[in-house]
Amino acid sequence: MPSKFKIPGRYTASDFPQGGVLPLGAAIETRQLTKTYKSRALGKINVVDHLDLQVEEGEIFGFLGPNGAGKTTTIKMLLGIIYPTSGEGYVLGKEIGDMNVHKIISYLPERPYYYEHMTGMEILKFYGSLFGINDRAKFQALLEKVNLAADASKTISQYSKGMQQRIGLAQSLLNDPKLLFLDEPTGGLDPIAHTEIRDLILQFRDEGRTVFISSHELSEVERICDRVAIINKGIIERQGRLEDLLRGGRIEIIADGLTQTFADTTRTADSTVSFHNGRLIVDLNEDGDINGLIDGIRTSKGTIVSIIPRRRRLEDLFIETVSSAKGKKNTEAV
Repeated sequence: MPSKFKIPGRYTASDFPQGGVLPLGAAIETRQLTKTYKSRALGKINVVDHLDLQVEEGEIFGFLGPNGAGKTTTIKMLLGIIYPTSGEGYVLGKEIGDMNVHKIISYLPERPYYYEHMTGMEILKFYGSLFGINDRAKFQALLEKVNLAADASKTISQYSKGMQQRIGLAQSLLNDPKLLFLDEPTGGLDPIAHTEIRDLILQFRDEGRTVFISSHELSEVERICDRVAIINKGIIERQGRLEDLLRGGRIEIIADGLTQTFADTTRTADSTVSFHNGRLIVDLNEDGDINGLIDGIRTSKGTIVSIIPRRRRLEDLFIETVSSAKGKKNTEAV
């Protein structure tokens, strides 16, 4: 049966069953995707529970959650390694499990294994042969892309962890994928290697590729991802653009030379105000009347000492979501 979710511009109405809907720009689309396992102690366990996920083409998407949340199971279903118990899933317009989609996607696991006696160039030749690729110029270009051209003749045993991660990224680009799945791409790397991998991932987006990242490195995710989803106990608790999810930061304004009377006028239900010996400290929501307060301080001949934005971080959102999420029950009796 033709898939209902296909890449825009490539398909006609005949490709879709009656009533089928095409979500424009969807690289990944799931509807009520569920994976259930049986447990003697707990009965049926929904490791992934009615997952509704959408990843847009050409974005970097962060898939977050604590250990055991269902991230790896979800990725395995999207890759067609395991099959869902129920629900629907589509990757680049093909139903999950469609072998044709494997030609245009790539997956880099958290701990890739390589034959340590092989050199960087030999690794690319070996995996290239699986795609029928025997193009030394392409292998050389990929090594240059990941800044390993000077180390092409070194064996993998001589590579640092960061270098191994970069050869993994080069390998993942052999088939010129439209969609890359990266599992903990910066895990355990030093700050310099972090930056190198981050720059490469941003470059993938600039090239029009979609990047799906599963990671616990929340600061890195916050820097590079366009949208994120937070999964907990198999359930998506939050999903959306980072700029929307991280709204609600605070601003601290400190000023001198003011009166108690003025300080009293700054108090609102959503602000914290302290005043002592002419110094005013106001902490308020970033959506509050910041400009009005600053204008009031200046009109009252006060001196602004500092304006400090306290942006909400992804780590704060993650902890808040996982700690407070009640979610649906993901177990039921056999």
